[in-house]
Amino acid sequence: MKVSAGLPTGMEGLTYPIPFSDPQAVIDIALAAEKYGYHSVWGNDHMTTQHYVREEFPTPPRFWEPLITYAYLASITKKLRFGTGILVLPMRRDIVVTAKQICTLDHFSGGRLELGLGIGAYREEFDALQPDSPLQRGDIVEEGAHALIKLLTERVASCEGKFYNYRDVELWPKPLQKQIPILVGGNNPNNIRRAAEYGTGWLPAGLHVSKVREGVAQLREHCERVGRDWRTLEVAPQFICRIDRNREKAVADFEASQMYKHLVSLKKSTLKDQGAISMTDSNLVGTPAEIIDKCNALGEAGVTHLLGIYFAASSVPDLIEQMQLFAEEVMPHIK
Repeated sequence: MKVSAGLPTGMEGLTYPIPFSDPQAVIDIALAAEKYGYHSVWGNDHMTTQHYVREEFPTPPRFWEPLITYAYLASITKKLRFGTGILVLPMRRDIVVTAKQICTLDHFSGGRLELGLGIGAYREEFDALQPDSPLQRGDIVEEGAHALIKLLTERVASCEGKFYNYRDVELWPKPLQKQIPILVGGNNPNNIRRAAEYGTGWLPAGLHVSKVREGVAQLREHCERVGRDWRTLEVAPQFICRIDRNREKAVADFEASQMYKHLVSLKKSTLKDQGAISMTDSNLVGTPAEIIDKCNALGEAGVTHLLGIYFAASSVPDLIEQMQLFAEEVMPHIK
C-alpha cells in the first residue's frame, strides 16, 4: 500500500492555525516527506477565505496555488511525487490554461505529477468566484474532467459545453507520463461513478472502514457496468492522523487541534453521511499498534493508497515529528 502525506498549500485557518504555512514551512514538510520515504505529497486548492475562518481569525490565511508550489518543490526533490488533493475544477474557469500548466509541470518534474479532481468542500468559494451561476458543481466537474482529458490526450481537441468551451486547440507537448493519474475526489456516490467512468481512482476523505468497503463495492459495480477492471483503479482515501504511544494523549491532541474543528465544519458537506461514527474512529488516531491495525483493515477493504495523510499538529516541528513517527513505527508494518 502506498502512503503519502498532506501538504498545507491551502490549510491555514482550516486545519492549522494562522500563521502556519509560510513558504519555508511548506518546503520543510515536502523535504521531510521525501526523507522519510513517503510516496508523494498532496496539497489542496482554495482561492478565498471560508466564512468560519474569517470569524475565528483576524488575519487572512495564506493559500498557495498548488501547481506553482509544486513547480518549485520539484526542483529541490528527486523522487517525491506531487498530487492535487484536490484541484477544484469549478473554481478554474480556463481549462486550457490549466491543462497547459499540468503538461508543463509534468515535464519539468520528470513525470512526477498526479491529479485529484473534485467539486470542493465549500459551496461559498464557488459562489464567490462564479456569482449567480445556475450550474451545479458536480456537472461542472464532470464536464471539466472530460474537457481536460481531451486536451491531455487528443492531438487537436474541441469542447462545447455549458461551462467549458474551446475549439481546435493543439495543446503540445502532451504530458511526459503516458497517462497522468486522475483520481476523482469526493464521498458522494456520484463521484464513485465518475471514477469508474473516466478516472484512474477514487479519492474519498475521512470515511470509516465500513463506508470504504461499501464504496469499493459500488466502484466494482460501476466498473463492471462500463467494462473496466475495477482492480486497475486506485482506492485512495485521505485521513487525519494523530499518533502517540499513549492513546489518551493522541485522542486529546486530536480533539484540541484546528484539524478537528475543520472536520466539524464538514459535517454538513463532505462528512454528512458518517452518521454516529466518531471522527476518532474514522481517522488514524491512536497508538502505532492501533493505527497499524486500522491501516491493514483498510487494505483488506480495498484501499491501495493512504493518500495525503494530514497530521493533526500545532506547529510545523510537531507535524514533521508526527511524519517521522508514522514512517518509522507504522509504515514498515502496513501490508
